[in-house]
Amino acid sequence: MHAITQFKTHAQGLEGWLSIHNELTVGHIFLQEEPDKKIKFLDAWVHPDYRGEGLFRQLWETRWKYVQDTYPDYTVYAWCLPKTLPLLIEKGFHAGDVCTYVERKVTSDYSYSGPKVPITC
Repeated sequence: MHAITQFKTHAQGLEGWLSIHNELTVGHIFLQEEPDKKIKFLDAWVHPDYRGEGLFRQLWETRWKYVQDTYPDYTVYAWCLPKTLPLLIEKGFHAGDVCTYVERKVTSDYSYSGPKVPITC
Protein backbone atom coordinates (compact mmCIF):
# COMPACT_ATOMS: atom_id res chain seq x y z
CA MET A 1 0.00 0.00 0.00
CA HIS A 2 1.27 3.44 -0.93
CA ALA A 3 0.49 6.46 1.24
CA ILE A 4 -0.10 9.69 -0.68
CA THR A 5 0.93 12.80 1.23
CA GLN A 6 0.23 16.39 0.15
CA PHE A 7 2.81 19.13 0.68
CA LYS A 8 3.65 22.70 -0.40
CA THR A 9 7.02 24.26 -1.08
CA HIS A 10 7.61 27.99 -1.09
CA ALA A 11 10.79 27.71 -3.15
CA GLN A 12 8.90 27.65 -6.46
CA GLY A 13 5.33 27.97 -5.30
CA LEU A 14 4.69 24.30 -5.94
CA GLU A 15 2.03 22.09 -4.45
CA GLY A 16 2.47 18.37 -4.72
CA TRP A 17 1.85 14.88 -3.52
CA LEU A 18 4.33 12.17 -2.61
CA SER A 19 3.67 8.46 -2.80
CA ILE A 20 5.53 6.78 0.03
CA HIS A 21 6.10 3.04 0.41
CA ASN A 22 8.15 1.64 3.32
CA GLU A 23 9.47 5.16 4.10
CA LEU A 24 10.74 5.56 0.51
CA THR A 25 9.32 8.10 -1.92
CA VAL A 26 8.32 6.06 -4.96
CA GLY A 27 6.34 8.72 -6.83
CA HIS A 28 5.46 12.39 -6.91
CA ILE A 29 3.29 14.85 -8.80
CA PHE A 30 3.18 18.66 -8.72
CA LEU A 31 1.16 21.68 -9.79
CA GLN A 32 1.92 25.37 -9.87
CA GLU A 33 -0.61 28.20 -9.66
CA GLU A 34 0.04 30.91 -12.25
CA PRO A 35 -1.44 34.34 -12.98
CA ASP A 36 -4.68 34.70 -14.93
CA LYS A 37 -6.35 31.71 -13.25
CA LYS A 38 -4.02 29.10 -14.73
CA ILE A 39 -2.67 25.92 -13.18
CA LYS A 40 0.38 24.18 -14.63
CA PHE A 41 0.59 20.42 -14.10
CA LEU A 42 4.23 19.39 -13.96
CA ASP A 43 6.82 16.88 -12.89
CA ALA A 44 4.96 13.61 -12.42
CA TRP A 45 7.25 10.66 -11.72
CA VAL A 46 7.05 7.05 -10.51
CA HIS A 47 10.11 4.97 -9.60
CA PRO A 48 10.75 2.30 -12.29
CA ASP A 49 10.27 -0.53 -9.78
CA TYR A 50 6.72 0.68 -9.06
CA ARG A 51 5.50 1.45 -12.57
CA GLY A 52 2.59 -0.50 -14.01
CA GLU A 53 0.79 -0.63 -10.63
CA GLY A 54 -1.56 2.30 -11.27
CA LEU A 55 0.42 4.64 -9.05
CA PHE A 56 0.71 7.40 -11.68
CA ARG A 57 -3.05 7.34 -12.18
CA GLN A 58 -3.64 7.42 -8.39
CA LEU A 59 -1.37 10.47 -8.04
CA TRP A 60 -3.02 12.11 -11.05
CA GLU A 61 -6.53 11.52 -9.72
CA THR A 62 -5.55 12.88 -6.27
CA ARG A 63 -4.19 16.07 -7.84
CA TRP A 64 -7.19 16.44 -10.15
CA LYS A 65 -9.70 16.12 -7.27
CA TYR A 66 -7.74 18.76 -5.34
CA VAL A 67 -7.81 21.12 -8.34
CA GLN A 68 -11.54 20.61 -8.84
CA ASP A 69 -12.17 21.41 -5.16
CA THR A 70 -9.70 24.31 -4.90
CA TYR A 71 -9.51 26.05 -8.28
CA PRO A 72 -12.98 26.25 -9.91
CA ASP A 73 -13.00 28.03 -13.28
CA TYR A 74 -9.21 27.90 -13.66
CA THR A 75 -7.55 26.58 -16.82
CA VAL A 76 -5.13 23.69 -16.40
CA TYR A 77 -2.31 22.97 -18.83
CA ALA A 78 0.59 20.56 -18.96
CA TRP A 79 3.52 19.40 -21.05
CA CYS A 80 3.48 15.62 -21.20
CA LEU A 81 5.36 12.69 -22.63
CA PRO A 82 3.75 10.58 -25.36
CA LYS A 83 3.09 7.76 -22.88
CA THR A 84 1.04 10.07 -20.60
CA LEU A 85 -0.89 11.79 -23.39
CA PRO A 86 -3.65 9.12 -23.54
CA LEU A 87 -4.58 9.73 -19.88
CA LEU A 88 -4.82 13.49 -20.40
CA ILE A 89 -6.90 13.03 -23.58
CA GLU A 90 -9.13 10.64 -21.58
CA LYS A 91 -9.60 13.41 -19.01
CA GLY A 92 -10.73 15.95 -21.63
CA PHE A 93 -7.47 17.78 -22.36
CA HIS A 94 -6.76 18.86 -25.94
CA ALA A 95 -3.37 18.12 -27.51
CA GLY A 96 -1.36 21.13 -28.66
CA ASP A 97 2.02 21.35 -30.34
CA VAL A 98 4.73 18.71 -30.05
CA CYS A 99 8.01 19.64 -28.41
CA THR A 100 11.32 17.75 -28.64
CA TYR A 101 13.72 17.35 -25.72
CA VAL A 102 17.20 18.71 -26.45
CA GLU A 103 20.40 18.84 -24.41
CA ARG A 104 24.08 19.71 -24.66
CA LYS A 105 27.14 19.85 -22.46
CA VAL A 106 28.09 23.24 -21.08
CA THR A 107 31.38 24.34 -22.61
CA SER A 108 33.24 27.62 -22.94
CA ASP A 109 32.82 27.43 -26.72
CA TYR A 110 29.59 29.20 -27.67
CA SER A 111 29.53 27.70 -31.16
CA TYR A 112 29.17 24.02 -30.31
CA SER A 113 31.00 21.77 -32.76
CA GLY A 114 29.51 18.43 -31.68
CA PRO A 115 26.75 16.52 -33.44
CA LYS A 116 23.84 18.64 -34.63
CA VAL A 117 20.30 17.51 -33.91
CA PRO A 118 17.36 19.41 -35.38
CA ILE A 119 15.22 21.22 -32.85
CA THR A 120 11.48 20.85 -33.31
CA CYS A 121 9.04 22.68 -31.07
